[in-house]
Amino acid sequence: MNKTKNTDIQSLKIYKFGGASVKNADAVRNIAKIIANPSSPMIIVVSAMGKTTNALEKVVDSFFNGKQNISALISEVENYHLEIIHQLFNEPSHKIFKEIDLFFYELREYCSKTPSLNYDFEYDQIVSYGEIISTKIIDAFINDNGIKSVWIDIRSCLKTTNHYRDANVLMEISKPIVIEKFNYKKHPVIFTQGFIGSTTENITTTLGREGSDFTGAILANILNAQSLTIWKDVPGILNADPKWFDNTEKLNHISYLEAIELAYYGATIIHPKTIKPLQNKNIPLFVKSFINPNDFGSVINDNIDEDSRTPSFIFKMNQVLISIRPRDFSFIMEEALSEIFGFFAEYRLKINMMQNSALSFSVSVDYEERKIQEVINRLKEKYRILYNTGLELVTIRHYNQKTIDRVTINKEILVEQKSRTTARFIMKDLSLIK
Repeated sequence: MNKTKNTDIQSLKIYKFGGASVKNADAVRNIAKIIANPSSPMIIVVSAMGKTTNALEKVVDSFFNGKQNISALISEVENYHLEIIHQLFNEPSHKIFKEIDLFFYELREYCSKTPSLNYDFEYDQIVSYGEIISTKIIDAFINDNGIKSVWIDIRSCLKTTNHYRDANVLMEISKPIVIEKFNYKKHPVIFTQGFIGSTTENITTTLGREGSDFTGAILANILNAQSLTIWKDVPGILNADPKWFDNTEKLNHISYLEAIELAYYGATIIHPKTIKPLQNKNIPLFVKSFINPNDFGSVINDNIDEDSRTPSFIFKMNQVLISIRPRDFSFIMEEALSEIFGFFAEYRLKINMMQNSALSFSVSVDYEERKIQEVINRLKEKYRILYNTGLELVTIRHYNQKTIDRVTINKEILVEQKSRTTARFIMKDLSLIK
């Protein structure tokens, strides 16, 4: 690999801001401070504001299931954004009011139609409004505050497969379009959206939850960026999610390999697809705090020296453990496994952990009720099925007995797996059992 950086590579930085970093007017003002007086061109990838994606998911559910309260649900999203706009723009005649009003008019018109039979398709058409509206508001505010920026609809650039809610980027088609439209030498500050793209027929798609990180990595790869920085509400990459773990430690430096392992096992700080486009061109990934932007944060690059210094803990809650057994006590051989994997692939359910014996095959997956019930019903046609819900999957990287004891106290271990560097447990919390 040629790791020599040329002038173009050094001249461009990619910044990605997630929902927490743009959740209100003060947060938007904070972005303006972070990018003020840019010393080099930058492309800024932004997510939907705050919990907008969750709110729009409720709109999707209503649209797909009888449209009960759908008008009120859309108004809730609209009022949230209008409150932010009114705090950012003093002039009621500012063009941003008409632009946002038009987007919500389009959303209401779309939701007045009869939905198709494809839930994932409808999801992408509706939820994508979050990123479009967010970036329009922030771009307008930045321009009003002395930073000349341009707004680009990423859907016109990133072309994807039609796997709605989890589309793959078609790099060969997307690359020349991105290079042409993201002319950062002409426009040194560019705002665009994460998470979304479109098919070659210009139908909106999404890249999977937390896919904005992946968008940033794709742009960094195509445009040979100097670095990608992800701005979070934490001081950097932590060795565990503070929601589930006390006394977390910051990982100042980890390698691409370690980051991929952590992402594979479910660490939410980095999107699983993000690392490969960066590693392919040796582009460092910084994770920094938008609360304390001058702090160093964490960096991911090709240096492996500190990977095993601190144990990391990954928690995946609300798991379902499904045990699959042949009805006639025959072995589960390759043909049966292929069929079983096919069911999960068909419903786009990611297997988080698996274990097999001569007579059974068990998997742990996220409990998505609609999909899980359909898969179980399909499997029951040929197999005996047992399943447990309400479980947690804990992964420990660079474990020892002390770290195992720390996460297994008052837990019933249903499945346990260990390698030289990683220990994994599917457990039931006994404190929740009355």
